[in-house]
Amino acid sequence: MITLEGIDHVVLRTTKLPDMLHFYCQVLGAKLERELPKEMGLVQLRAGSALIDLVTVDSQLGQLGGKPPSQDGRNVDHFCLQIAPVSEQALLEYLSQHNISCEGFAERYGAEGFGRSIYIQDPEGNVVELKLKC
Repeated sequence: MITLEGIDHVVLRTTKLPDMLHFYCQVLGAKLERELPKEMGLVQLRAGSALIDLVTVDSQLGQLGGKPPSQDGRNVDHFCLQIAPVSEQALLEYLSQHNISCEGFAERYGAEGFGRSIYIQDPEGNVVELKLKC
């Protein structure tokens, strides 16, 4: 039912945005792709065919993830997997058959632009976004 196509993006929470930008752009060679207004707290970096999203923990988006990164606070907000095109209803039914709860699809930006996706959780509580490949 689900055919994985690759990783679309990874979302990292940070209290050190300038240092993270320097590391990922200057040291590793990622390119700035998109930046939302400061209060939203999202900077998106191009890493080959995928994105690395940096979210400041004190921003609107960052506050949704809880405590700042530390031994007791999570650093990875979620990761997104691209999946082959499939009917949204069929995918929802498939997930339901496997007792995986989720909310409805929404239009979100990822490595290949805007597209439809949903959020689910793995058995450890990690948030996984499933994004239909364009």
